[in-house]
Amino acid sequence: MIALLESPFFGISISAIAYCIGVTIQKKVKSPLCNGLIIAGVLVIAVLVVFDIPFDAYYKGGTMVQMMLGPATTCMAVSIYSKWDLLKKNLLPVLLGCLAGAVTAVLSVWVMCRLFGLDGAMTLSMLPKSVTTAIATAISETQGGVVSITAIAVIITGIGGNIIAPFMVKLFRLTDPLAIGLGLGTCSHAIGTAKALEFGETEGAMAGLAMSLCGVITAVLAMFFGILV
Repeated sequence: MIALLESPFFGISISAIAYCIGVTIQKKVKSPLCNGLIIAGVLVIAVLVVFDIPFDAYYKGGTMVQMMLGPATTCMAVSIYSKWDLLKKNLLPVLLGCLAGAVTAVLSVWVMCRLFGLDGAMTLSMLPKSVTTAIATAISETQGGVVSITAIAVIITGIGGNIIAPFMVKLFRLTDPLAIGLGLGTCSHAIGTAKALEFGETEGAMAGLAMSLCGVITAVLAMFFGILV
């Protein structure tokens, strides 16, 4: 048993099984509120608590999953390339939309942190919450933030967008796949992109593009706001 816990494959296996269970339940219930990632997280926590498994033992596998985030994010370029003609026709709206979304995300976090009196480290940890984990943790670490807090903020942001997206699409009667994809990728990074892929291939490609562009823009903005903290 000890040898199993010391293996990084323990954390990977538990995560994979929990995620498969979560996705299966989500497909059967067919409700945005029944999110597969939330279910998976609850299951993993339950296993660790019930069997009194140290988090460090589980996280040995988590580091391997985190290592794969960079290559997985890069692979989004394939879907973006497949929609290259559409991107060229709408290049200016795409760039301006991503810029507006990234600025709004960072500025709103900075203002709220100031209003609630959070210290500099906490503010720097929260600024990159709307970009994918691989980029957000790198930004947080280089700017002096707390990486674990950044990761939590990114997860909450992504899952929140994943859940709310279908309601927002219906509320505003969005039918343009470009707008749906860019909105999800800008606000909810990789988890939002996963939801965008459920809407369609174009939505997924545009969400992946927005996620990448907003990551670059947020990195620049974080340096600027880091000076103000």
